Amino acid sequence: MEPDVAPLWPSSVRGLDATCGSPQADLALDEWLLHAVDADPAQATLRIWETTTYCVVLGRSNKAAVEVDLEACRRDDVPVLRRMSGGGAVVIGPGCLCYTLALPIHAEHQRLGITGTTAALLGRMAESLRSSLPEAAVRGISDLTVGEQKFSGNAQRWQRQAFLHHGTLLYDFDLPRVSRYLRAPSRQPDYRADRRHAEFIRNLPLNRGQLAEWLAETWRATWQSDCEVAEASLAELLASRYSRPEWHLER
Repeated sequence: MEPDVAPLWPSSVRGLDATCGSPQADLALDEWLLHAVDADPAQATLRIWETTTYCVVLGRSNKAAVEVDLEACRRDDVPVLRRMSGGGAVVIGPGCLCYTLALPIHAEHQRLGITGTTAALLGRMAESLRSSLPEAAVRGISDLTVGEQKFSGNAQRWQRQAFLHHGTLLYDFDLPRVSRYLRAPSRQPDYRADRRHAEFIRNLPLNRGQLAEWLAETWRATWQSDCEVAEASLAELLASRYSRPEWHLER
């Protein structure tokens, strides 16, 4: 059963439906939101975004040459990028809704740690989704599944006063692209049982609007189209990390 909600989650969060002009800027905005909540817990935010082009996004410690078919990405002009959180490599693009939660850290999060907090957060999401998909479940460390197939991968990054939880939601994605651009992952959850990407992942039978409504209800968010982003801070993140090829590929 999910721990008592009160010490874990804000009573409500602002909802931000905003996709930037490039996936590099989208990754930078996620990090900016983490820093904003670290400075002011009242800025707790749920964000959704979806790129119009395909790209590969590595976890912070992934080695691109191990996890990605770099030649296939070059042929298709698919950029290989890196986020600031952990987890494995993913392919995103049209039909893959990305979501971000930037939330304050409380004593109960510290007690649970990253693994326990991830389990509680995803458990809340799976429970709220079961009204539409009774088989929705949390599997492995950070996957959301229907039956034995994964539709959402997730990762976190913690600061002193806030943490970032972000993930993917496949709903109308061109699934063969995952096999085209990603190699078999170097680390796999036991329940995957060495299945190929094509056998392991699936789309949800929901559309983007339904997913946005589910997320807003789960996290008690009201959607808005923009927020006051410190442009200088975002530009600094782009310059120091997300616009630099060596940040994305040199591991």
